[in-house]
Amino acid sequence: MRELDDKVREVFPIIKNNDIAYLDNGATTQKPECVLNAVKKYYNEENANPMRGIYELSVAATDAYENAREAAAEFINAGDASEIVFTRNASESVNLIAYSYGMSQVNEGDEIIVSTAEHHSNLLPWKHVAEVKKAKVVFYDPEPAGEFDIDKLSALLSDKTKIVAITQVSNVIGRINDIKAISKLVHEKGAVLVVDGAQAIAHIRVNVKDLGADFYVFSGHKMYAPMGIGVMYGRKELLEKMPPFLFGGEMIESVTKERTTYAEVPHKFEAGTVNVGGAVGLHAAMDFIKQYGFEQIVARENMLTSVALDGMREMPYVDIIGGDMVCNHHGIVAFRVEGVHPHDVAQVFADAGVCVRAGHHCAEPLHRYLAQFAGTRINSSTRMSIAMYNTVSEVERFLDVLSSIRGLMGL
Repeated sequence: MRELDDKVREVFPIIKNNDIAYLDNGATTQKPECVLNAVKKYYNEENANPMRGIYELSVAATDAYENAREAAAEFINAGDASEIVFTRNASESVNLIAYSYGMSQVNEGDEIIVSTAEHHSNLLPWKHVAEVKKAKVVFYDPEPAGEFDIDKLSALLSDKTKIVAITQVSNVIGRINDIKAISKLVHEKGAVLVVDGAQAIAHIRVNVKDLGADFYVFSGHKMYAPMGIGVMYGRKELLEKMPPFLFGGEMIESVTKERTTYAEVPHKFEAGTVNVGGAVGLHAAMDFIKQYGFEQIVARENMLTSVALDGMREMPYVDIIGGDMVCNHHGIVAFRVEGVHPHDVAQVFADAGVCVRAGHHCAEPLHRYLAQFAGTRINSSTRMSIAMYNTVSEVERFLDVLSSIRGLMGL
């Protein structure tokens, strides 16, 4: 296992070659040379349409794609590689589940429980399913600090509940939710659990079997892989009874004028020419993470988060969303500066070469819900988010800028 220290920055070209403090990793991470080289090697040496030819290049492309599927299954401890469906991103993965499983299994009068902390990608598809099927979306609200009371979920669950959708790590607060305890309650009611792992996958070890997730989704670009590749894990028995989401080439076994027979899972969900280059990059990114191990990654990111929170506590005009305990943030810290709009805060950071994000972070219901406890009408925040390549000096740079913002605004 390789030691994780500041030297890791040397393998990230954008980080190494720019005088910026990149603290917007919750939106997307930068890519290490091994990922860039793997994608380049594929297109230089193995590029062909996979699964459609018996010549050497096509066989190599097929092997590269399926090897990535095997690696993804191992990375999250899926039971079988056939439980891994490649998509463009976590958003497409949730849409696939909603349209294929949701539309076929949810009926009039049924209920879909969605946590109020969800990214819009794990909310809007379920609202659409409920609207079309004349079902109901029931919201599972967190406590004021962002944690979820398991007893509240128990009270919401009923015989009408068919699906529960919740994130493993909030993209606003950074808190880890107790998916294992949630899955136990959900399964006792005979419902299925859809877990958004987009913010978890690069920061904590994920074991979908131990979690009890029926579906688990994530995006490659948030874990050092290219954009345009994502994963939908689904338990095989569920996937087998789901109809296809998209129709076209490669997702069929046989087509006649009278009848169509679909391919077995996972291929019936992967219509058309697939993103082999993206899958190769994802494979390389997973191998890269494994070189360092999650113990080192978590320790480094928690250390950096601690530095950030220690400095922010000394600024009474800064409201840290979700409290100021390191164990509740996992590299994501959203905050408001008293008297300054989050977009103005982000602009000051941008002018100083510090990359953060402002807005509701595609989690507007959560911001609206938490605003009532903070006594503010501002339904947005500024967010800094950490990755393994960030440093103490970058966090200190962030704190220096943060401490100057109100003065620059004449406050």
